[in-house]
Amino acid sequence: MTLLIIIIILALIFDFINGFHDAANSIATIVATKVLTPFQAVLWAAFFNFLAYFISMYVVGEFKIGNTIAKTVSEDFITLEVILAGLVAAITWNLLTWKLGIPSSSSHTLIGGFMGAAMAHAFTIPGADLNTVINYTKVIPIILFIFAAPLIGMVVAYFITILILNICRNANPSRADKWFRKLQLVSSAMFSLGHGANDAQKVMGIIGAAVIFYHTKIDLDPNYLVEDPFKYFVQHWYWVPLASFMMIGLGTMSGGWKIVKTMGSKITKVTSLEGVAAETAGAITLYASEHLGIPVSTTHTITGSIIGVGITKRVSAVRWGVTISLLWAWVLTIPVSAVIAMIMYYVVSLFTK
Repeated sequence: MTLLIIIIILALIFDFINGFHDAANSIATIVATKVLTPFQAVLWAAFFNFLAYFISMYVVGEFKIGNTIAKTVSEDFITLEVILAGLVAAITWNLLTWKLGIPSSSSHTLIGGFMGAAMAHAFTIPGADLNTVINYTKVIPIILFIFAAPLIGMVVAYFITILILNICRNANPSRADKWFRKLQLVSSAMFSLGHGANDAQKVMGIIGAAVIFYHTKIDLDPNYLVEDPFKYFVQHWYWVPLASFMMIGLGTMSGGWKIVKTMGSKITKVTSLEGVAAETAGAITLYASEHLGIPVSTTHTITGSIIGVGITKRVSAVRWGVTISLLWAWVLTIPVSAVIAMIMYYVVSLFTK
């Protein structure tokens, strides 16, 4: 039970770090256009991060993304040591990229850590079939959406921007800017709802995997031997979703100013009109992926959306050198997190065996 408690605490710490690491996703454009001060913006985003809990719980009525995360690794290779090592690796990579101001994906960090630790565990089992460690039906869509999510965000943002420009082509520029500054409050709130719903569920999935393992393999609680153990976990550990959404909101309130600067100004200069288009496109992408139960990176999504609005001006308006650097960080996140988690698994094993 002690190890399970440590895992839950670390998972919630990761959730907090995820909040301040990804705060820039929700507030970068609204800060860049000076609609809100940085402090006002993080409070705004944090409120809607937490509000997402009530929408997921009482409107949507399920946590598809959490269920997907819990099943990315075959249950035969899940142990508390595996989950602990994966979490430590994810926290390490998240803090490093935050320190360097790199908007990497907290989602893929967590997934990479989980898979890497499970693979390290499989190496210690004589005769284990390494091909069955990863649940590829769950993981392949996640990997594909590393590239699909920013592309979808970019395309949607491009067409929303073009549509807005055509609708407002005869509008008074000063009056239009005032309206779009107000609309940015709505679009950033929409994106923050998607961020909260998407990212808080990932921590729920990890805690769910730990709880289910504990009861089926250690506590031998027969109630967990049901068709959908994750649903049972949510119903009986109902405080976990609430805590997950609360922690990501608190993390967002702590900010992440280096990444705000990268997202809000280094990719392309963003106006209030373009901020509305980018955040709306990002929100649409997040809602669609949540409906499909595919965990995506809010970082990737909003970056693609910002690029989309930049392209409407001219291709050279996007600072492609910065964008390429971000792309490398995205591609490397899962394998680097996996390698760190493999090392962490052997370290953790020294103290838990």
